[in-house]
Amino acid sequence: MFDLRGKEALVTGAGSGIGEAIASALAGAGAHVYVADIDTASGDRVVDEITSVGGKASFLKLNVADPGECRDAADSVLSVHGKLDILVNNAGVGHVGTLLETLEGDLDRLYQVNVRGMFSLTKAFLASMIERKYGVIINIASIGGVVAIKERLAYCTTKFAVVGFTKCLALDHALQGIRANAVCPGRVETPFVKKRLAEYPDPQKAYDEMAGTQAIGRMGTPEEIAAAVLYLASDEAAFTTGTALEIDGGFSVGK
Repeated sequence: MFDLRGKEALVTGAGSGIGEAIASALAGAGAHVYVADIDTASGDRVVDEITSVGGKASFLKLNVADPGECRDAADSVLSVHGKLDILVNNAGVGHVGTLLETLEGDLDRLYQVNVRGMFSLTKAFLASMIERKYGVIINIASIGGVVAIKERLAYCTTKFAVVGFTKCLALDHALQGIRANAVCPGRVETPFVKKRLAEYPDPQKAYDEMAGTQAIGRMGTPEEIAAAVLYLASDEAAFTTGTALEIDGGFSVGK
């Protein structure tokens, strides 16, 4: 249904979890996907998995917290292909704590990756998208960018910023062929989450508690988030911009 043949896409944080699933979904629909990640081994693995089933992908080493690397990444992609059709800003980091448990350095670290990284990479590509009058930008926020989550002050602060950034971007450039949307996942069973769960004294109890925060009683899968991104990346979503799409299993229902 979603045909991305001939499209160039870039996904940050694509070496694992949600980013990996997004890269695979876009490639499965025919796009050539830049798998951008700070971890070369993980990025190469994802590229190998995509190409082994006939997809098109290339690895791009990228630390989004470095504005210079973001500009270099855009220069590299545009010099080879002359365009980028789809940008998925997925890279992100988290933090647990209330205000009193959060240091200035904690907030700075999250801001550099979750907000400024998205700002820098989008800015590096935006002018070329406007020139072509075509660009799809999808920012991975969180349900913590829509409702408050207990003991996640720094994380929610940055994810609320992601939603605001997305809406402003969509409004400012709607008449220039740019669509910008945010995806707001609830709790998703990624390799990172599984690793964290294994550290608890009772991993099954911890899993059940995390799963229970969703109304449907389970965590999401990376593939379910990727399916939403695939829709937003496609021309079927041509009338969708400026939205914060909640894919959260009912986490925010009643909040």
